[in-house]
Parts: sequence; structure tokens; C-alpha cells
Amino acid sequence: MGDLVGRTSRIVGAALGVAALTLSLAACGGDSLEKSKNGGSGDGGTGGKGGGAKGTLVIGAASFTESKVIAELYAQSLRAAGYGTSITTVRNRELYEPSLEKGEIDIVPEYAATLAEFLNAKTNGPKAPEEKPVASGDPVVTTEALKKLAEPRGLKVLAVGEAVDQNAFAVSAEFAREHKLETLSDLGRSGLKVKLAAGDECAVRPFCVPGLKKTYGIDVTGVDPKGVGTPQAKQAVKDGVDQLVLTTTTDATVDSFGLVFLKDDKKLQNADNVVPVVHAKDAGAPGIAAALDKVSAALTTADLAELNRKVDAERAKPADVAKAYLETKGLLKK
Repeated sequence: MGDLVGRTSRIVGAALGVAALTLSLAACGGDSLEKSKNGGSGDGGTGGKGGGAKGTLVIGAASFTESKVIAELYAQSLRAAGYGTSITTVRNRELYEPSLEKGEIDIVPEYAATLAEFLNAKTNGPKAPEEKPVASGDPVVTTEALKKLAEPRGLKVLAVGEAVDQNAFAVSAEFAREHKLETLSDLGRSGLKVKLAAGDECAVRPFCVPGLKKTYGIDVTGVDPKGVGTPQAKQAVKDGVDQLVLTTTTDATVDSFGLVFLKDDKKLQNADNVVPVVHAKDAGAPGIAAALDKVSAALTTADLAELNRKVDAERAKPADVAKAYLETKGLLKK
């Protein structure tokens, strides 16, 4: 998603990642990635850790639900295509991206805009994402920029999917009906004054209050610092204490609070579409791309939100929800 949601270590990684790249992989507290790749310990899941007829691949996952779920989708699809797979959870991008370049990890589920700016910072200096950004709200343009930065590092960017995890804004369904709101432009044109439930950093981040004012003309009177997409933030909007909440496009609990998303119709947010990125030498084979492209083509933002909900709310295992999803899409035999 965009630059506000810390659980993914995204834009923070783009701005600060270069300084953190010297951190040891041992800091993750698990076995080494190299050991995992050779069939040793890893998080595994149902992806299997044995060698497949076409070789064995290590899929890296960041330490949050969505990344683990997508890693399982990749692992199980590749296993069905004849590859052995293992999943290694690595805390953040500052650790797993260098391992991807080295070939210690073969594949990671990524987000187009955030990885583009992370590599922009790594290539052109930590101020580059702010001073000369390469990402935009256009997924095609953003992915092309990502490819130009990734390929010299031995990385291959596969087909970008429709599923996108980025900042999103929601209001109560009642508020939307009363004022005929479907888009953020509608809210701007309404002239309504709104208080925004979000993280306190939202007041100064370009994709939050400044962007809402500049791009949409929304009259944000203040930020209620209840966090990004927290139950408390959504409850405040449900209760009418606040009128707008910052969350993410894959937040599956918006409905349960009686809230609805307002469409980002002018593309204020960068295109953080889900995309597989692979180590070109070790995982650049057409068969790997073919298996992962099928997942990317099937997965929607709504699908991803529902998979997240099953893990976070129903306590289902990422491996189990991934398996069931792939079966329903005809990508895995029952």
C-alpha cells in the first residue's frame, strides 16, 4: 500500500532501507535462508519442502498476514506445476530484497510502487523517492519503472496483477447516502468539513491530508490519531465522531463497521499492485512465470481482502485459505 501503513514496512523501507541493508539475516531469529533453500528449515506451510521434478524454489514472505497468504498461493501453484517449494518468512524488505538479489530467495510477492521507490532509493539515494519519484497511480507506468530498476540487479518482474493494496478512505454508508458520495471527488465537491481518523503522521504525508486537500479539495479539519485502519478508528467513523477513516484497499472489516470506500478516482495513491519478483538466473524459467501469472490473473483486491479476513478474523492458516482459494479458481486440483 502507500506510505502510511507501517505493518508492511513499505515506504519507510524506501526511505530508510539503504542504511538498513547491512543488517544480518540472522536477526530474523530463524535458520539461514541458504539452509532453507537447500531443503532445511523454513516456514514451509503446505507448499512442501521436498525437491520437485523441475527443481526447488524458495519463496520469501514478509512478516504480515497478506504476504504470507500470497507466498502460499505462489508456493502451492508452483508445486502443482512440478517445482519443490519452501517458504521463508523474513521480517522486512530491508532483509529479503538483498537475499533475492543474491539468489538466497528465488521469489517474493511484492507491491509495484513501493518496491520501485525502494529500489529508487537504493540506486539513486535515500532522497530520490521524494525528490524524483518513479511510481505513480498508473500500474503500467509504475511497473515499467520498477523493471528498469530491478533488471540491472538480476531481478525479473513478472506480470502485474489486478489486486492492489494501497491507502484507502472510507465513510459511513449512511453519510455516503445522505450526501451522495461515491468518490473522493464527490466529497471534495460537497464542501463538507471532515475529521479524519488515521495515524498522526497523516497530517504531513503527501498521500494523506495534504493530498486530500490538494488533489480533491477536501476540507479536512483535523486528524484523530487512532491509527491506520484500527477498530477504534473505524468505530469513530461509525459513531459519527469522525467522518473519514484511513485504511487500506484490502481491509475486509469495513463492511462490518457499516462503512464504504470512496473511490480514489484521481489516483492520488500510487499503484501498489501485487506482483511476483524473481531472481532472474535461478527462477526466470517460463514455467515459473506461467504458474505465477495464473495466480496474478485470478487474484483481485476483494479476493485478497477476504483471504486476509479468514486468517485474521477466523484464525485460519494461510496455507489452508490459499489451498481452498486455488481450488475454487481451478488452479489446484481438489
